[in-house]
Amino acid sequence: MTATSFNTLLSAQIGNEFAASQQYIAIAVWFDTQSLPQLAGHFYRQSLEERNHAMMLVQYRMDRDLEVVIPGIPAVKNDFANAVEPISLALAQERQVTAQIEALFRAARADGDALGEQAMLWFLKEQVEEIASMSTLLTIAERAGDNLFDIENFVARENVGDGGLEADAPGAAGGAL
Repeated sequence: MTATSFNTLLSAQIGNEFAASQQYIAIAVWFDTQSLPQLAGHFYRQSLEERNHAMMLVQYRMDRDLEVVIPGIPAVKNDFANAVEPISLALAQERQVTAQIEALFRAARADGDALGEQAMLWFLKEQVEEIASMSTLLTIAERAGDNLFDIENFVARENVGDGGLEADAPGAAGGAL
């Protein structure tokens, strides 16, 4: 396969997904150190989900007989002033990933890569869910103010981020975790 803008962006997106996974680990650890196990668990699961997304893109590249390079990632943010800050960061990250996936979809279309375009449809659907979920969590955190147990109760009650892998999800290299 020739080098196209879609394939260039796809290689970069593998790193973007791994970076999102690492950022979610940092957020989870911060919540864990604040003795907020529901929020910590939610972000540990989010980290695995982002890792799985990266591995889905790796599998896609392997299935299309494209070179796979696992890039390094930039440093993540580890310190937060309050519970709202990491959730706000997570929402901003999801919005950024959505823009990246939209750019991938547009590049595949521009390149005439119907298979690439089709592959991005699942990720676009996933991003709608991710932004909606994180927006709701941020709203709850802002409303809860200093009562962090309200956020914990919400996450536990609503099973936030506990949906598991969807049946129509693409395969992940090495298997999804």
